[in-house]
Amino acid sequence: MSEDEFIMPTSPEALESLRDITDELVGLFGLSRAEAVARVNQAWGGQDLATGPDLLGHEDPEHWAYGLYYEGDVPYWEPEADRTHWHVRPAPPRDSPAWPRDAD
Repeated sequence: MSEDEFIMPTSPEALESLRDITDELVGLFGLSRAEAVARVNQAWGGQDLATGPDLLGHEDPEHWAYGLYYEGDVPYWEPEADRTHWHVRPAPPRDSPAWPRDAD
């Protein structure tokens, strides 16, 4: 795990949140770590997460992971939810700066 895999400035708390969200994306959806990092970078890459409160920490990593993986709001917490209408959000293009430098 590289210190510079995320493209935005982060506080130690935000970095921990981003890593937790990345781990959820990998665990829940079987993404490669590189794709998970790219999805995180695409979502928050233009923000400065080095100052202020860690707003990412106010929701569970699972919440953010579902939001980064699926389009729109999905009721992931409902066991009876009809997941057939959920659409996977496309990954960032491979030539996007969102992908970590050491991605395959």
